[in-house]
Amino acid sequence: MTSAAPLPDAAPSNWVDRFAPASLRPWLKLGRFDRPTGIWLLMLPGWQGVALAAAEQGRRPDLQLLALFFVGAALMRAAGCAYNDIVDRDFDAQVARTAGRPIPSGQISVAQAWGFVAACCLVSLAILLTFPPVAIALGAGSLALVAAYPFMKRITWWPQAWLGLTFNWGALLGYAAATGEVGLPALLLYAGGLFWTLGYDTIYAIQDLEDDALAGVKSSARRLGASAPRAVLGFYVAAVALALAAGVTADLGWGFYALTGLYAFRLVRQATRVRVDRPVLALRLFKANTHAGLILFAALVAGSFGAALL
Repeated sequence: MTSAAPLPDAAPSNWVDRFAPASLRPWLKLGRFDRPTGIWLLMLPGWQGVALAAAEQGRRPDLQLLALFFVGAALMRAAGCAYNDIVDRDFDAQVARTAGRPIPSGQISVAQAWGFVAACCLVSLAILLTFPPVAIALGAGSLALVAAYPFMKRITWWPQAWLGLTFNWGALLGYAAATGEVGLPALLLYAGGLFWTLGYDTIYAIQDLEDDALAGVKSSARRLGASAPRAVLGFYVAAVALALAAGVTADLGWGFYALTGLYAFRLVRQATRVRVDRPVLALRLFKANTHAGLILFAALVAGSFGAALL
């Protein structure tokens, strides 16, 4: 099995290239374990949903539930990335940033990749079955979003919006796992997450503007062109407004609003720095969303403390 150089958007010092056995590296890269930002961005909406449900009830989030969402997000993100690579293998071979991925570079066959997807999904299913029935139904429903996502870049200029629908499903799932139902605050949090993802994935797509144009791949960054920075700012304003609406409908305390101000500051600062001709900066700004998402999670946790003091 041949060895591939680290992907351009994976840090040269990532733990996979530094510590993993050579035979495991292609598999870990297939699941993007060398690039943990995606795991955080998939997991954080789930954590936020759990925290929102707990704060609404005036308590702290269940640590065991948070741990299950961490493992589940890591596995489902790995399965989703592998599935995406199976579907996009011909496109990936034409794009400089993705040509070295395990499938287009020949390190892992399509059949082997399907086995990887199945293994990740089976373990994730075992976790899902420990949740209440509503959460199980939501988890099953998310598969339709995941299955359709790789095809969105072929049929719409807004695959980033579909990714927002998919990646933030955890907000509904986390809330349902904690409460056994889906309430209005969770729906508002989910909607806010959709705009958050639409913003940060538009930033991410700036890296591939030229290659996507040559390969015929559609993206919000291509559609928006020079107006992308202004659009990202608008997406982020909507994300903050909907997060605030979720807090209001859940009757959260002052602690939520204090930290949500910091969340808003981080997102607006990102948007004002976006430049369509600076792909390296775009990657840094994209990765900064792990911090933004953690701040919103902390805000939701703090909402329970504020409520307790009122």
